[in-house]
Amino acid sequence: MNKGKLVILIVILAGIAAFFAFDVPQYLSIEFFQKQRALIDAYFTAHPLETAAIFFAVYVAVTGLSLPGAAILTLVAGAIFGLLWGTVIVSFASTMGATLAFLASRFVLRDWVQGKFGDKLKPINEGVAREGAFYLFALRLVPAFPFFVINLVMGLTPIRTATFYWVSQVGMLAGTIAYVYAGTQLGQFKISAGLVAAFVILGIFPIVAKRVLDALKARKVYAKWKRPATYDRNMVVIGAGSAGLVSAYIAAAVKAKVTLIERHRMGGDCLNTGCVPSKAMIRSAKLLSHIRRSKEWGIRSASADFDFAEVMERVQRVVKQVEPHDSVERYSKLGVECVKGTARIVTPWSVEVPPVRAADPGLAGGAPPHLGHGVGHSQAARAPRGAGRRPDRLRAHPGLRAPRIESDASRDAAADHEPRGSRILRAGDETFPRRGSRCPRGPQGEAGDGGKRR
Repeated sequence: MNKGKLVILIVILAGIAAFFAFDVPQYLSIEFFQKQRALIDAYFTAHPLETAAIFFAVYVAVTGLSLPGAAILTLVAGAIFGLLWGTVIVSFASTMGATLAFLASRFVLRDWVQGKFGDKLKPINEGVAREGAFYLFALRLVPAFPFFVINLVMGLTPIRTATFYWVSQVGMLAGTIAYVYAGTQLGQFKISAGLVAAFVILGIFPIVAKRVLDALKARKVYAKWKRPATYDRNMVVIGAGSAGLVSAYIAAAVKAKVTLIERHRMGGDCLNTGCVPSKAMIRSAKLLSHIRRSKEWGIRSASADFDFAEVMERVQRVVKQVEPHDSVERYSKLGVECVKGTARIVTPWSVEVPPVRAADPGLAGGAPPHLGHGVGHSQAARAPRGAGRRPDRLRAHPGLRAPRIESDASRDAAADHEPRGSRILRAGDETFPRRGSRCPRGPQGEAGDGGKRR
């Protein structure tokens, strides 16, 4: 740290230490102002400019050093100077103090922070450079974080000082007016309609500010498109998987006009290649595991024969039993228009399949799996329909719930497209045996009993 930064840091720390050493917080309280109200009013009447200058300097010092007491000073400003001049004084003093804190943070800490965490901060820096003014305005308008934290953190970003100043002044103005007005009523120190109104304003201001901000964000997002005057549907759902079917069902239950678009099979992965078939296969495997471990349940001996093709036939029977619940026929009877095709979102309100305008398009196309650490979960059962023999291997994917089954024909192609975090589960692998499954080895280390075992 060079001498200039060291001097600035020492001055800041000395100011903060003096603030607490001399017990300054006792003077920044409503109780102190109540006791000294007559004296302060008399001095203001005799020396209005000096009073304003002293108050301005104290306010800048408190905000510049990020000390507690700015909210009390804002209320006191309303009581002493009134709504107009109190707002003017506090607005400029608070913005100047915030800018001083911003500059101090930038001068002392920015180079160190950016040098140490530059790679991690790159997306934040790019976002601030692109939309920093709007982001800062949102933070100022809706006080979700203490203002002194905003001042210090923004000093570490590439936002320009001039932009920080004017956005802060504009963004804090509405809140300043609300607090100063409350201060004009607090100056009377008695319950009145004006005092109640002041507290109501303070309470609802963050809510109103957030609504205004949300409206501004929506306006910015949708500015490049023209909103249609009328809609053909209340909702368009893209993807007839679990989420899409539930969304369409609920919307239809409340008599909404719904279009459901699916380019492949109703039910999505869950019904056709994921949840339903994998759980059906796992149920058969669990039964065989229990039979093999029958002694654990007090049964002296038990055995079972199985054929993999028959197991897969049962899997497909289970899928067939569930299919009617996710079928086009059922959803059409519920009032949902089911369309087969590839959807393309044209605007926030229009979807092409052919084109349909909707008040609320919903995308339910599923989500990519999160591939976590460790093995123990795997991807959905994807054996070909009518597969007649047990596959020679399983591919395990951490983070999912059932094995993907692959045959010899798909081995070479699959090996060239290994997903991140996956590995080949070959016969003899110790992962699944630890969970009660068997992986027998054939003559060349592959499963080799013709699809049957005892």
